[in-house]
Amino acid sequence: MTERTPPLHDEHRGADAEFTDFGGWSMPVEFAGIRAEHEAVRDAVGRFDVSHMSQLVVSGPDATELMDRLTTNDVASLEVGDAQYAAITDERGVMLDDTVVYRLPDRRAQPTYRFVPNAGHDEQMVERWQHHRDQWGLAAEVDDRTGEDAMLAIQGPEALDTMAEIGEDVSDLDRFEARWADVAGVECWVARTGYTGEDGVELICPAATVSTVWSAMDCQRCGLGARDTLRLEAGLLLSGEDFDAEDNPRTPYEADLDFIVDFGSEFVGLDALAEQAEEGVAERIVGFQLEERGVPRHGYTIETPDGEAIGEVTSGTMSPTLDEAIGLGYVPVDYVEPGTELRVVVRDDPKAATVRELPFLE
Repeated sequence: MTERTPPLHDEHRGADAEFTDFGGWSMPVEFAGIRAEHEAVRDAVGRFDVSHMSQLVVSGPDATELMDRLTTNDVASLEVGDAQYAAITDERGVMLDDTVVYRLPDRRAQPTYRFVPNAGHDEQMVERWQHHRDQWGLAAEVDDRTGEDAMLAIQGPEALDTMAEIGEDVSDLDRFEARWADVAGVECWVARTGYTGEDGVELICPAATVSTVWSAMDCQRCGLGARDTLRLEAGLLLSGEDFDAEDNPRTPYEADLDFIVDFGSEFVGLDALAEQAEEGVAERIVGFQLEERGVPRHGYTIETPDGEAIGEVTSGTMSPTLDEAIGLGYVPVDYVEPGTELRVVVRDDPKAATVRELPFLE
C-alpha cells in the first residue's frame, strides 16, 4: 500500500521534522525533540498536524439513527455544535475503534454529523456505515473526507490566546462544543477538544487552505512523539495499542470507558455490553508507575509481586512531567485498586510497580 502524506508534509520536511509511519501515513514524530515539545504544551502552547485522522461526514433523513446505532453514546441528544466521545463496537461489544462525533449544521435541512475515527480506519468505517445503512434500509449519505480535509490541534494553557491572535476568539466554546470560525482568514470547524490533557482546540479545514492556518501560528511545532507522552500522562487510550479488535480485543467496560456507553439506543454490541454491565468483567485496564529504574514498553509482562504473569503493558513511557516511568495495561480486577503492588518485566528484569489512579496528571 502506498504511504499517505498530509498536505503539510513538505512544510514539515522543510522544518527538519523526523518522520514515522502511523496508520499508513508518513507523519512527523518530532521537530525540536519530544521533551521540548511536550513541555511547550504543558507550559504554554503547541501545534500539531493530525491530518492523518480519518474523517467521515454522514447526512440525510436517517443520519441520526445510523450514527446512533453504530456508536455507543447518545448521538440523538447532540444539538448543532455539540461533540461527544464514543466507541464503535461489534456484536461482541469489542471496540473496533474510538471516535469523536460532531453535530454539524444541517445540510439541505437534514441532520449532518462528522466523526473522526483513527488513522487508517477510514475505508473500514465507510464500508461499515454503508453496509449497515443498506441492511437497515436507512436514507443517509456517507462521505469520506479523509485527505480532502486537514485537521490541526492547538493545545496548552495559552492555546485560546493563540487562536484569538490569528482569528476569532473561540473562548466562548465549552469543552466538547464546536462552531465555524475564522482562523487566519480561513473558515474552520473549531472544537474545544484535544488529546493531551490540556485546554485547547482541534480545527478542521480544507486541505488546500491548511498551510495558511498552520503558518499563521507562532508556537512550537509538535509531532506524534509528544502527542503520545501527553496523552499517556492524561490516561487517554490509543486505538491499536491499548485496544485492538484483532490483537487485543477489549470492550468499553474492560477499557474503563463505561461512561461512553448509553443504553438508550439499539447500537451494535448493546446486548453484550448490557451483560457485562450487569455481570462485570474479569480484567480491566489500569495505570501504573514503576518504583525502580526502567521504562515499560508495549508487550512487557505484568506480574504479581510473587512473579505470576497476569497481563501485558499496552502503553508505557518515561513521563516528562512527572519524571517517572508510567504505563497502562490490563490486569485481573483483583489488582485494579490504586496502591496495589505489581511487577513489570523490563528486559527480563522484574521491576516493582504500583497501580496509580488515572489520569496520572490532573
